[in-house]
Amino acid sequence: MPRTSAPPRRRSRLLRVVAALAVLVALSGYLAVQYLSGHRGAPRCTVGPADGGEGRTYELTPDQAANAATVSAVGTTRGLPERAVTIALATALQESALRNIDHGDRDSLGLFQQRPSQGWGTPEQIMDPVYASGKFYDHLAEVPGYSRLPLTVAAQKVQKSGFPQAYAKHEPDAALLSAALTGRAPASLTCSPSTAAEGPGDAAEVRSDLARAFGKDVLPSAGSAGAAAASTVSVPVPAGDGAASRRGWELAHWAVARAGTLRIDEVSYAGRVWTTDTGWRTERAEGGKSLAGTVRMRLAQ
Repeated sequence: MPRTSAPPRRRSRLLRVVAALAVLVALSGYLAVQYLSGHRGAPRCTVGPADGGEGRTYELTPDQAANAATVSAVGTTRGLPERAVTIALATALQESALRNIDHGDRDSLGLFQQRPSQGWGTPEQIMDPVYASGKFYDHLAEVPGYSRLPLTVAAQKVQKSGFPQAYAKHEPDAALLSAALTGRAPASLTCSPSTAAEGPGDAAEVRSDLARAFGKDVLPSAGSAGAAAASTVSVPVPAGDGAASRRGWELAHWAVARAGTLRIDEVSYAGRVWTTDTGWRTERAEGGKSLAGTVRMRLAQ
């Protein structure tokens, strides 16, 4: 019998299927190229295990990291434990995704969605991350045994949220962040800030932000700033291990998290140096001089 061709309807359906597959393949290729070329260069921060070791990581934007660094600095400056910082960060992750937003449910505002009508402060105060963090810690400190409570319970006693269990899902990410930002996990936070901010860094602005977050005693007196004050900011850290080392890494990670906002190009501490291009790497001390006792921030010029 002679071979017959496929009916026109079947051929038309087959052509539509082939065309659809071709479109899907082209779209997949386009998205892959965009991911590799565009996403890789997107501003982002990554926090993970100490010294770049193996383990879980968490990615966030430079703006989120800068806010997280402020929340942590306010807590440690008050002498609060790492657990308090973890609770605060998990709360801010749930309430605002660590964004300082000027809206929310009813009159809720800021990182912690605090309400002026409920006595948390004026709208202007609440939109200040330093003030908002301080108010959160004020209330947390009034919770008996908060450091031994489940995170959801401790956060809820402060926030009185309609969804108290929602804080739990943020605890792993908050714990990673607090380990880095309180200095317990060295070289564990790195950022690739946006290049949108142009112009040189301002040493006076860096010092002002440091003093607001950590208190005025964090910096040496103005007379000892040195000749390089216009291009670098140096923060002395007591030499030694333990608490001194944590303090140094806390300041170093704060600088990395705030690098985009403050236009910081390089951060060095304890024989390590961070840049936006390389992340953390080992640094050779010149002339055998130890760099462990100072956190240095080199500003964009």
